[in-house]
Amino acid sequence: MKRITLRFLVIVCMVSQGIWVSSCEDDSGPTGIKVKDPTTDTLDSNLGDGPIDFSQLTDTYGQLAPVANIYDWAHYNVHDPSIFDNGDFFYCYTTDVAYGAQVRPGHNIRRSKNLVEWEFVGWVVGGNNLPVGEISDRAYPPLGLEHIRSNGGEPFDNLWAPYAMKYQDEYRVYYSISSATPRLSAMGLMVSDKPYGPFEERGLVVTSLNNSTRQTNAIDPTVTVADDGSHWFYYGSAWDGIYKIELEPSTGLPKEPGDIGTRVAQRAFTGNSINGNIEGPEIIYNEEFDKYYMFIAYDWLESKYNVRVGRSDNPDGPFFDYLGRNMNEEVDDLPMILAPYRFQGHSGWQGVSHPSVFIDKESKDFYLAHQGRPGADRFFMVLHVRQIHWTEDGWPMVSPERYAAEEETAVAESEIAGNWEQIILGYQVVPGYADEQTSPDFQIAQNLTINADGTLSGASTGTWTYSAPWLTFDLEGESAPFKLKVERGRDWEKSVDETILYTGLNAEGTAFWGKKVD
Repeated sequence: MKRITLRFLVIVCMVSQGIWVSSCEDDSGPTGIKVKDPTTDTLDSNLGDGPIDFSQLTDTYGQLAPVANIYDWAHYNVHDPSIFDNGDFFYCYTTDVAYGAQVRPGHNIRRSKNLVEWEFVGWVVGGNNLPVGEISDRAYPPLGLEHIRSNGGEPFDNLWAPYAMKYQDEYRVYYSISSATPRLSAMGLMVSDKPYGPFEERGLVVTSLNNSTRQTNAIDPTVTVADDGSHWFYYGSAWDGIYKIELEPSTGLPKEPGDIGTRVAQRAFTGNSINGNIEGPEIIYNEEFDKYYMFIAYDWLESKYNVRVGRSDNPDGPFFDYLGRNMNEEVDDLPMILAPYRFQGHSGWQGVSHPSVFIDKESKDFYLAHQGRPGADRFFMVLHVRQIHWTEDGWPMVSPERYAAEEETAVAESEIAGNWEQIILGYQVVPGYADEQTSPDFQIAQNLTINADGTLSGASTGTWTYSAPWLTFDLEGESAPFKLKVERGRDWEKSVDETILYTGLNAEGTAFWGKKVD
């Protein structure tokens, strides 16, 4: 695993009430914020020095939220991340957002060596020389902007949900631009020979209009590259579910211009009301199981946001869920591998979705990144990265704790017995969107004792056995025994550097999480 330590990179001369003030530094930009010139991969000569200072990685960040501090944001003010490993750094591209402030459009770029500490690099659109609060045409991709305006709309003050990838020697960022007019949106492609740009717009991929066409909203893009070299583009938010189209690999644009694709996934309904949003698809291939996996975000992004998964033998589907159901049926699919949760002594995390799934090229480990909003204040947005583990029959499950660049060593059977907190990721259907889904529906940790005599008491009762790294529970009330993957990890809630964790799925596809507390 790559390991590095972030050094804060920018000196801000004056910050007051979230307002940036001009500075007298010679190398400052027009806002008074020191401008970076990312022309090499050595932006900070101190990168890689020293251990991680976890005391700096707080749940809230009011003092850093104003845009004057943008080069100190690190993993803060992150929403809808898209991450890939280019061999030197992990690069992260995000929606343009800030807690209590307005940052200019353009898709933020960050990078990291260890997936814990992040360095703010700049923007995809408009480069680094525009004022960070400027909302002007220069901060939007021209073709996307023209689509919005030529159809009578004005763009929102940000770009949404990018997808970033490297193909051969080219870096591609698919952007989303939308408006207050329902479904008046577009996705286009920006390209560069460097991950930090400068980027140029190559063309539009998919557009949508406020009309009666049966199609989803043209935002939230992702691409998967198949073994045979074909490229498949997935997208969608609310409306009519998730769609797919085929791309021309050499250009990254549709094989058939104007193709809006076909639907591959949707939600269930309660009466005439949809059970909630479906958006943010991410597809990744796992060579070990020879399967393509579709990760999808369900529900409202500030509250009940959660992650569902299906899989397919083919890059273009069809995708089936844990219970064997086609994801294009009107059902809510399982498993749900991540949902709002609360361990004891903490306000909890909600809005934990819009998944980015990626592979560390060096270790070959899989990771899932997403935004997390603390229960203390749902408007803070923090980048979370979790390790993905796999069941023996090839289903993904995520760690109950964020990745902390920890050293992974085997857990002995003698370490299992003790007091734990357990979370079972249950779910209550609340049809609707923001107005209806106001509750995060936190899944709350309960006390569990794993006894040395092979029994369980507290939140679950039954028996257990262990053969590293698999902990098997045979629980009262469960239809069959099931296995949980055991690992070492950081206890973020209690600021403990190392504890023992488990994650797994029961026979019905319900996720079980555990954290040893003593």
